[in-house]
Amino acid sequence: MSRIPDSFIDDLLHRIDIVEVVSQRVPLKRAGKEYSACCPFHDEKSPSFTVSSAKQFYHCFGCGAHGSAISFLMEYDGLGFLDAINDLARLAGMEVPREQGDNNQPSRQQTSPLYELLEQANNYYRQQLRQHSSAHVAVDYLKNRGVSGEIAGKFEIGFAPPGWDNLLNFLSKESSDELAQTKKIAQIVEAGLASENERKSQYDRLRDRITFPIRDQRGRVVGFGGRLLDGDGPKYLNSPETPIFHKGGELYGLYQLQQVQRQPSQIVVVEGYLDVIALAQFGATYAVAALGTALTADHIRKLYRVTQKLVLCFDGDKAGRRAAERSLENLAPQMQEGRQAEFLFLPDGDDPDTFIRREGLDGFESALKSAEPLSQFLFEHLESDCDMTTLDGKARLAELAKPWIGKLPEGFFKQLMGQELNQRTGIELPEEPPTPSTAINSRPFSEPPASASQSTPSSADNQTQPASARPVSSRLLRKAFVLLLNQPELAQQVSLEELTRLASHEAPGIGLLCMLIDHFNSSPSASIGLFLDQLHLTEEASTIARLIRQPVPPGDAASWGEEFKTLLSDITGAIHHQRGRLGDHNRRRLNELYAKFSASGLSDDEKIELRQLQQQYQGQSRREP
Repeated sequence: MSRIPDSFIDDLLHRIDIVEVVSQRVPLKRAGKEYSACCPFHDEKSPSFTVSSAKQFYHCFGCGAHGSAISFLMEYDGLGFLDAINDLARLAGMEVPREQGDNNQPSRQQTSPLYELLEQANNYYRQQLRQHSSAHVAVDYLKNRGVSGEIAGKFEIGFAPPGWDNLLNFLSKESSDELAQTKKIAQIVEAGLASENERKSQYDRLRDRITFPIRDQRGRVVGFGGRLLDGDGPKYLNSPETPIFHKGGELYGLYQLQQVQRQPSQIVVVEGYLDVIALAQFGATYAVAALGTALTADHIRKLYRVTQKLVLCFDGDKAGRRAAERSLENLAPQMQEGRQAEFLFLPDGDDPDTFIRREGLDGFESALKSAEPLSQFLFEHLESDCDMTTLDGKARLAELAKPWIGKLPEGFFKQLMGQELNQRTGIELPEEPPTPSTAINSRPFSEPPASASQSTPSSADNQTQPASARPVSSRLLRKAFVLLLNQPELAQQVSLEELTRLASHEAPGIGLLCMLIDHFNSSPSASIGLFLDQLHLTEEASTIARLIRQPVPPGDAASWGEEFKTLLSDITGAIHHQRGRLGDHNRRRLNELYAKFSASGLSDDEKIELRQLQQQYQGQSRREP
């Protein structure tokens, strides 16, 4: 994989002004020391999206979107990480370096000619559809399928004429000499436009086919699909994997969709090129197609950067059901909070093309409203192999559903799926208690209102949280964060031993503080925006965004250093005091039960013991002064 030095990324983010990057795409208004706008990543009427020039990061207090200029380009322009880096480097006039040993990743100099060749090939194919003597077969086919001239032009449908080397000759005809021609032909093969046989002879990959150019989200042609008109061979043929085309990451029609609406309320995923085209022709301009493969995790992540709702549309036959099941495998782990997924199965014998031509846009959108939510489809799919009138059948459903529910990210949806299983079977999946590692990484500390900033946690918190899992003092933690965010060099005075000792505690907020110390330990000039890029937890990013706004306490570098050292000592000492309240033996036993629960489950007696130890922990916290 490509490896760009971290030092270069830090330097790049310091040279780039994120306000300039964002304002070219979103109108910003000055708001004190920062800039604000309505968030480009979700619908809102009053602005909650802020951009900090001083700290070089953005954050939306509505939907939680956050990060640096890099992640903004990735989210807004739909770029990959390397493309975002390259675009920012070009803006800053910097050359992107590569660390030694990175010989597999093609450079921009290597890939630029491939994009040019693919664009030339697209123009050639479109011209052939209008002019070639054999093109009438393609034109007649498109007319019979009901494809209008207007929509054919919008999707740039073309024609690869019969013959072995028409495109090869066209693309290499201007080569000045034999060496230049050999180099050009090698590039044509590398771009996936031509193939090479065992005798090293080259020939056009697409011949006597209708062509569909595949554009990435930046609008560049990266590959082609071809529909066979006559002769032997697969009905549809896609470009092979190339340095710029990976079918597991590209979606046909996504570029055209975003020309109509950048952030649609829903995207319908269909199976074929002509399905996308037919839907668009009838006004359903929100469809894309995977390229001859099941929906991959990369596809899903890319789509959820554009919308919050996916409807996977399949033919109503057995093959459509199997395709839905394959897509579900990659979809389940991506179901984070706020995301929706539904499954639409058309009548047997229909595909989206035939259905919308018969029923029209209103009929298709009516069918969309009856799509099955992911939860319904999953349980109905699993129940098809279970006799739900028997206890054995219900037990089998629970066994089948457990790994699927386990694939879901932590959150309300996963909890509701567990409740749904309980309603269908009467069997309740055990709720997994948070282990120290998950408590550190998934639970931010609560920032109290200003009026409570000097107080200890509320009695309500004391009654519901174990002593070692609740804030020792929000005031201490908040002050440590504010000092560190304003004076990153303070991280340099924290030794590895101290950091390890601090990270061993599960109090909310401690894990986030340790990650921030570790980030600035590498370099005091490390970008906070880059830290937020790597921080996938929205609540914790919001906490950081709020704390950055708070002013640093009065004093100088020396006094801040002493104060920070004292704060860390007080935090560690307070946590040790809390943990000492539960005897060493009981604490070890509690950890043993947690570990056994995660590994193999607990017996009824062990569940009772675990509950008693947790209550003892909570009882001590209530006696805490």
